[in-house]
Amino acid sequence: MTSTDLILQGDRLALARLLTQIENESPEGLETLGALYPHTGQAHIVGITGAPGTGKSTLVNQLALHLRKRPMPGEDTPPRVGIVAVDPSSPFSGGAILGDRIRMRDLAGDPGVFIRSMASRGALGGLARATSAVGLALDAAGFQIILIETVGAGQAEVDIASNAHTTVVIEVPSMGDAIQANKAGILEIADILVVNKADMPGADTTVATLRLSLEMSGSANAHAAVEGRVGGGRKSSWETPVLETVAIKGEGMPDLADRIFAHREYLTTSGGWEIREGKRVRSQMESLLRDELVKRFLKGRPDGRFEDIVQMVVDRERSPAQAIEELLKGENL
Repeated sequence: MTSTDLILQGDRLALARLLTQIENESPEGLETLGALYPHTGQAHIVGITGAPGTGKSTLVNQLALHLRKRPMPGEDTPPRVGIVAVDPSSPFSGGAILGDRIRMRDLAGDPGVFIRSMASRGALGGLARATSAVGLALDAAGFQIILIETVGAGQAEVDIASNAHTTVVIEVPSMGDAIQANKAGILEIADILVVNKADMPGADTTVATLRLSLEMSGSANAHAAVEGRVGGGRKSSWETPVLETVAIKGEGMPDLADRIFAHREYLTTSGGWEIREGKRVRSQMESLLRDELVKRFLKGRPDGRFEDIVQMVVDRERSPAQAIEELLKGENL
């Protein structure tokens, strides 16, 4: 029996091996993922992002626990939940402390949950390069909901919006509310805004500020603005809700799950699902193309010419833009 067959039948060991192969970019992993690809496209990918200290891992843990106790709309059994947790890598050693498994120990032993911790390996945007491919593998393995937790680096973590169907942005009280809430990128990618640690002082102010910011921006995020042009007399936009949770106590999880399911229903009925799926696939292909082109470009110059032009830039003999233009034109340096 092939590894593809084993994964389709729910073999967790075969799945774990595949995910390792995917992260290592091995030919075997890419071949298996290619064979599994026709079985993907069913999972609801939910991105969870926010600044460090907002309680993302705790919220993911509690949300998964809740999801495993209730069926999805139209289903008789609770969904199988896959979790992809991305942690930052050291810029010096390359290592990473994959602490999400510690925070999510409550999920240990549940055969309906699969947790994969990943190091970002220097990738920007809050995700690892292999995150999308790992999500595809979990999708093929039959996990109906895939929760992707980003690194938690701050305001630049917007890549998740191109890799998820539903994006949940987490805020907490007393983190520069009035300014942070209005920064471009954060509100624009949020399908659902969550004020976690809502039992802290200032939570009401944070919720009010976020709701005011949404009202000023028209209550619809950038995704909904695009999807609103689908037409056909259907609902034109999704109004981003602001929810309150205390994840460490499990408070607010039923409401959050309800909104996630409601957003899936909205995407399905509005035509937004197809739009986001197209964006997600395009984003993944563009990322793979960039990586592959860089590899091929550098591999085709084993004579050290690239290092020479780098030194010219260091010596201020060329600007970076001039150097790249000359390399691409194949001019003698």
